[in-house]
This record gives sequence, C-alpha cells and structure tokens, in this order.
Amino acid sequence: MTHGRAIAAPRLAPTQLAPENRILGSLYARNIRSVFARGLKATWGSNYAVMISGFVEPVLYLVAMGIGLGSLIGTVAGPGGQEIGYANYIAPALLAVSAMNGAVYDSTMNVFFKLNYAKLYEGMLATSLGPLDVALGEILLALLRGAMYATGFTAVMAAMVLITSPWALLMIPAAVVVAFGFASFGMAITSYMKTFQQLDWVGFVMLPMFLFSATFYPLSVYPQGIQWVIQALPLWHGVEMMRQLSMGLIDWSTAGHLLYFIVMIALGLVVTTRRLRALFLK
Repeated sequence: MTHGRAIAAPRLAPTQLAPENRILGSLYARNIRSVFARGLKATWGSNYAVMISGFVEPVLYLVAMGIGLGSLIGTVAGPGGQEIGYANYIAPALLAVSAMNGAVYDSTMNVFFKLNYAKLYEGMLATSLGPLDVALGEILLALLRGAMYATGFTAVMAAMVLITSPWALLMIPAAVVVAFGFASFGMAITSYMKTFQQLDWVGFVMLPMFLFSATFYPLSVYPQGIQWVIQALPLWHGVEMMRQLSMGLIDWSTAGHLLYFIVMIALGLVVTTRRLRALFLK
C-alpha cells in the first residue's frame, strides 16, 4: 500500500515454449494451419480448373471402360470370387487412381515449384515454422483434394447404381488414406529433384502402375513373378482395399492394405522433414 493505493502486480506475458522445449523440438511449431490456409487460398485463386479436371478424368474412364467396354465383357470375378459387373469392378479401382493422381500432382509439381523457384519453404522456415509444419500443411492440401475427389466420385458411383453395400461409404476415408500415403512419399521424392526434367520420372512410374495394378483386369492374368512385383506397389493395395470396401467384404487383408499405407505415410513424413531441415535449417 502506497499513498492509500495498492500497487498492481505486474502482468506476465504468456509463456511460450522455446523450440528446444517443444515436442519434436525445432521440427514442429504447432502451426500447420498457417501453411494450409496459405496453400488453400493460392489453390482456389489459380488452380481450381486443374482440380476440376482431376475429378472429370476418372469419371470419363468409368463411362468409357465400365459402360462401353463393360457391355462386351459382362461379369468378372471380384473380391472373394463373387461375379460382379465390369463397371462395379473398375469403379473402386478408379477411385484409388483418382486419389493417387490428385495427391501426386500436389506433392510433386506444386511442391517442386515452391521449393526450387518460388523459394516459398525457405521463407516459411525462416519464421517460427518447423519443417514438419510445412510438410504436414502441404500434405493436408493434397488430402483435401483427395477427399473432394473421393466424395464426388462416390456420388457418381451411387448415381450409376454401382454401390451395393453400405460399407462402400468407407471408400471416402480410405481414399484419403491412399492420398496421404502418395502425398507424403511424393513430397519426399520431390525434395531430391533439382530440374523439371526429373519430374518426367513421376509420370514414367505412375502410368505403368495405373495400367498394371489390377485396375482393369485381375491380377491372375500375369505370371507369378510379375504378380509379386505388382503386389509390392502401393496402388495395388489401394485398389484391392477399395474393392473390398465397395462390396462389404472386409477381412484381415483389408487391415494389411491399410497398414501398408500407414508405413508409407510414416516413411514419407520422416524423409520429407529431414530433407527440409537439411536444405534450409543448416
């Protein structure tokens, strides 16, 4: 008490954890939303036409192959050996392909430009953001795109009466998991690229994976040795998981496909975070 008045206690500024005291240290600043919000605004302002085209492509494949070619093929053996229409057979596979394409585009071409020309990540990492914030923020953009494609494509399948089980609704979150796996791995690979010509290797890998991962015909048409190679590819696991969910035939192999993508996601995040740290936080 001084001159009849109490001295107010000094107000303390809110405490903030120093980078070395935070979880994951300087790798993660818990501010993914800033990276995501910036990317969302940029995408909506300039790349919305590309996003729409990514949805239309698998729908055209479904109409041309499922209805056109399907009228000549009839039925094929689906999961569990059950005979299903050809359109029912390829529709879940095309959903997995759509999730892959959207995620790979966002995590390769877009990331490559931001990394090597716009120098966007260099500026981000000069702030309090950590490499894990940047990686997860960019990957979330790819997941949003994958979720939009999956929801729209599932609605098209429903309109074409290609959904025969309530379990088919799980294809939407499953497509997000597939997109997550490809986005995290795609961003990790892109962090090693230095020229636009190296991006051609992405299409060189994706096209054979699209054609040979049992998308349009069963795996049994290949020799045993080639089957083993195809079963090691991520798209095959995505295609098989989608087909099982579309028919409601869920077993331990479905969990195996899911585990494959969980491992893929973890590896991609670890490599991407380490690369961004090595490139910009030396």
